[in-house]
Amino acid sequence: MSDRETFKKELEEKTREVEALIETYLPEESGDQRTILEAMNYSMRAGGKRLRPLFMQEMCCLFTGELLDTVKPFMAAIEMIHTSSLVHDDLPCMDDDMMRRGKASTWAEYGEDIGVLAGDALMMYAVETAAKAFEAAQDGDELARVGRAMGILARKTGVCGMIGGQTVDVELAGGPIPKDKLDFIYRLKTGALIEASMLIGAVLGGAADQDCRIVESLASKLGLAFQIQDDILDVAGDAAATGKPAGSDARNKKTTYVTLEGLDKAKKEVERLSREAAEDLDKLGSNEFLESLIQYLAGREK
Repeated sequence: MSDRETFKKELEEKTREVEALIETYLPEESGDQRTILEAMNYSMRAGGKRLRPLFMQEMCCLFTGELLDTVKPFMAAIEMIHTSSLVHDDLPCMDDDMMRRGKASTWAEYGEDIGVLAGDALMMYAVETAAKAFEAAQDGDELARVGRAMGILARKTGVCGMIGGQTVDVELAGGPIPKDKLDFIYRLKTGALIEASMLIGAVLGGAADQDCRIVESLASKLGLAFQIQDDILDVAGDAAATGKPAGSDARNKKTTYVTLEGLDKAKKEVERLSREAAEDLDKLGSNEFLESLIQYLAGREK
């Protein structure tokens, strides 16, 4: 078995473990508000790479050698927030998508009103879930780290993070977007939750402030590379692998890194950012899986 095949097998196994962990935090579908609970779980069970909780897990393990109990609620919470953003992205007032990962999007399945509420509910349930980490803390130091992690989660999700990036994206939709604005959108809309995932894993794992700054830099580069690779796949990807027809960004007159800089430069930028992210990782210690994951994401086909 090749190194790549070995890594992919390990990735599949770790992803299954993350899926199982997240499942334990999903709400019970009961009571008069059962419909919204069903819609939340429908959204969470639609699939996905589960990269953000995986990043959090691996970053914690880099500093501690094990997955701490305080990290587990945050792993579920970050995926709930990510899913919430997808539920809202699909709404008619946003991207108006009726399909998500081969299934009806949440609003298409439950109606636009429940779609709005499901996204809102997942966002709030994520906070409730993350707060369970306080119960898992063993001492005052761990309690302080959980409090710091809660602040990171809120900041990277809100107006200075994911929602801020989404706002600029919505405002500039349908027209040309200058590169500085596109960088801003990518770093916040996509990158902020990746930064939150890795930074929370490091903070809860007891990383020093200097190391946390390196983690944030690493995650920022990885998030930007991830989004640019998405742009590349829209132009050059195999529709059978990506699950969507190539060229949809161009048909929708959407400004991307490829439309601004060209395909070749986009590929070189992904290579540069991924290389620099790997160099940042080397400064923190050895985690072969994380290093392989960075390389895998840079060359992914979907």
